[in-house]
Amino acid sequence: MYGKSDINSTAWWTDWDIRDGVVAVKSTGQRLPFGRRFMLICANWFVYYLCMEAWRAASFARKGPKIAFTPHRPRPWYFVWPALHAAGGHIVSRPEDADIVMCFEDATKSTLPPAFDGKPTLNFGCNDVTKSKVAQVFEDVFGYPLHVDPATHDGQMVEKSEINGAHDGQVISGPQQARPGFVYQRVVDNRTNGDLVEDYRCLVIGKSIPLGFIKRRPMERRFTNANTEVQLVEPIAYLSAEEITKLLEFASRMGLEWGALDVLRDRTDGRIYVVDVNKTNIDPPIALPLHQKLKATRRVAGLLREMAGMSPD
Repeated sequence: MYGKSDINSTAWWTDWDIRDGVVAVKSTGQRLPFGRRFMLICANWFVYYLCMEAWRAASFARKGPKIAFTPHRPRPWYFVWPALHAAGGHIVSRPEDADIVMCFEDATKSTLPPAFDGKPTLNFGCNDVTKSKVAQVFEDVFGYPLHVDPATHDGQMVEKSEINGAHDGQVISGPQQARPGFVYQRVVDNRTNGDLVEDYRCLVIGKSIPLGFIKRRPMERRFTNANTEVQLVEPIAYLSAEEITKLLEFASRMGLEWGALDVLRDRTDGRIYVVDVNKTNIDPPIALPLHQKLKATRRVAGLLREMAGMSPD
């Protein structure tokens, strides 16, 4: 049994517990094997973290947005943390002292705290990012389904946990009985460049999709987050204007005003499918080159400043 973390403490490193070759993130329960790959990921992220700390040190001399988070305080690996400090901003404890108040809880389903009148707020309407909710809202907005009925579906389908960030998807053959706590979806053919699959991660900031990341990895790791290449792209490079409009409507119906959508394009029918909603997104992706990580963070920092009524620079 792993101990609990004080997720509102500033000592974020206490959120990890290493035992029996496994790294446990106490606040979410996520378990990661401790090994060479984990150490390489940490080393890659730590270089970016040092840049974040430089921004944070410089932020004390700048007037930037102040954000209060409820019910939890974000850790440095959540994208809002570096973006805020790149904007010259600060985390404050009291919503009354904030320019923006953000509902922040790394949970698939949660009970929303009351919103704050008179303050710009983020994600106070986003309390359910289960895969079944995502699939239902997606079908309502786009007019075609992602979900399949496993009891009647004849052929391949994806089985995955309702839990956000589980990365436990697998392709199985139907029909078969549904397992409690799992959802069933069509297999989206997002192959590209031979044996690679391609995902598009759209950042949602306020009422815009300012940028995104194209992520590629081998077919055998299609349901993991172990990308071999990532690049920063403008939305219009991957999406049509109509698709962007529908994605923003989808985000609005989910109550998402800060986060990321994981989007796949099926090469057989050309359609896009939203397969995941991340309201506490961990970005930029590890495999993205450092200069593009910094560019993406600065772009989003400017949008945070605009939300607070400040100039983007």
